[in-house]
Amino acid sequence: MRLGLVGYGVGGQFFHAPFIEAAGGLEIAGVVARAETTRARVAAELPGVPVYPDLAAMLEAGVDAVTITTPPATRRELVMQAIAAGVHVVADKPFAPSAAVAREMTDAAAEAGVVLSVFHNRLFDADLVTLQGVLGSGALGPLFRVHSRFDLDEPEGLEAGPEGGLLRDIGTHLVYQLMGLLGPVTGVHARLDMIERPEGPTDAAFLLTLQHASGVTSTAESTKTVHLAHRSLRAYGEDGAYEVDSADVQAQAVFAGQRPAEDLDGWGFDAEENWGTLHTAAGHETVPSAQGAYHRFYERFAAACAGEGAPPSPGEEGVAVLAVLDAACRSAASGQVEAVEPA
Repeated sequence: MRLGLVGYGVGGQFFHAPFIEAAGGLEIAGVVARAETTRARVAAELPGVPVYPDLAAMLEAGVDAVTITTPPATRRELVMQAIAAGVHVVADKPFAPSAAVAREMTDAAAEAGVVLSVFHNRLFDADLVTLQGVLGSGALGPLFRVHSRFDLDEPEGLEAGPEGGLLRDIGTHLVYQLMGLLGPVTGVHARLDMIERPEGPTDAAFLLTLQHASGVTSTAESTKTVHLAHRSLRAYGEDGAYEVDSADVQAQAVFAGQRPAEDLDGWGFDAEENWGTLHTAAGHETVPSAQGAYHRFYERFAAACAGEGAPPSPGEEGVAVLAVLDAACRSAASGQVEAVEPA
């Protein structure tokens, strides 16, 4: 499948291109980039790949699918342009500024008969896949709650203004992960920590308490500007608990210059010192890391476009995540638990 990459900033360079190259059944057929420095970087890192000035030029040249990884404010227009051209789409997160806008794009894709997936790549994080295995084993018994914390020391990486903020950045990932583990969310209580930026007030940290239809409670929290880096998952059940303080292993690897295509079998495993611990009446058991593999997102996407299986994180799931984030914003304003309203 010939896939065009629209944008080659941090997302396109580090979180898309390496994993598209590693996925079977795809090739990067072109990149949309305007700045001369970006075009030069594409030429150096993706030799022979055509560079286009805009999406229209790429669509005219011909591609089967596109990944939209430009800034959030441009997302809707470019996604709708690609859908109108009849090509399949991967939309980076945040998928949309609201569930209503996400619904508009999802309905347009369904009407056009094209696949629309949201790039919820962190469904393929090593620590999350490992936790899925622990929960699936039944070792914890009936589940009470799950806690997810992801602090980043990246003040420069905070998207400022009304369409930015950490909730729609890391919050998108954590909420999607928890919904994947525990099912739909019916109610949200949220605190958003706001800071002033020239672009406008911006949420720089959040704490969410999610009520799942399954009866399980989860929490998600993150910061980006307080110079603290920490990733942890905790799960508590009737028969035991599981805890892990993990590393963002795939992101660290690509930023260090490693590429999954160089060692697919060995890619994405957390180091032994970061393995989690299962606590039960039988004692304490170390749980080896499962493999994290973002390239599997693209393999599933390519298969779905070929009519083989369901797409990863389809637009409908993106709408559901944004409905939770919309409820979180209402809760932060009201101080109350807010119901998640279907979009």
